[in-house]
Amino acid sequence: MVTNLELIVRLGLAALIGSAVGIERERLRWAAGLRTHMLVCVGSCLVMIVSAYGFSEVLGPHVVLDPSRVAAQVVSGIGFLGAGSIILRNEVVKGLTTAASVWTVAALGLAVGGGLYVPAAAAAVIVLLILAVLKPMEDRFWKRRSACQIELSAPRGAVSVGFLEEVLSRRASQITQLIVRPSADDPSRDDVRIAMARMPLRALEDVLSALRNAPEVRDVRAIR
Repeated sequence: MVTNLELIVRLGLAALIGSAVGIERERLRWAAGLRTHMLVCVGSCLVMIVSAYGFSEVLGPHVVLDPSRVAAQVVSGIGFLGAGSIILRNEVVKGLTTAASVWTVAALGLAVGGGLYVPAAAAAVIVLLILAVLKPMEDRFWKRRSACQIELSAPRGAVSVGFLEEVLSRRASQITQLIVRPSADDPSRDDVRIAMARMPLRALEDVLSALRNAPEVRDVRAIR
């Protein structure tokens, strides 16, 4: 039978591991930060302890317990907390990484609660490397491939999907939204906004150049 001191050590280690991941999320000011990750890790650790050792008094020759059943409920049930950290902002989903970290912290807590110290510590190190070390590399990559909006002025009714397919050729497939409004300054012209998917900066420059060379198209500019 595991001693009370051993159980306390497991809960403390779960809090420590959860805080390590939570600090990284807190640094980026996400809603699920330090306290959330610590609570999830300690809570899942306690659930695993209860599942493994909380029913020892009822065990007997005709009573068999399956500790993995409670752990499985934690894995599936923690999803609601992760969903709470996911938001939709300007048609872009944010918070998926934080939701994944909350789910992973629950798994770390289960591992610590089950006494798997080495796998839990190794997984925590890997999680921190993914969150902290790969973040700058990811940002550097996406700076080269960024989504943007293009605004321009064109004659009334001149800009359509067919017009853009003709001017932009294969790059027209990367248009995600097209908004055409009558110009408030000139009734004979339209103000056009084009939302583009992520693309390399060189490709974006090609798109802008093609639009600037289109007949009677003026004031072409990119907005990030």
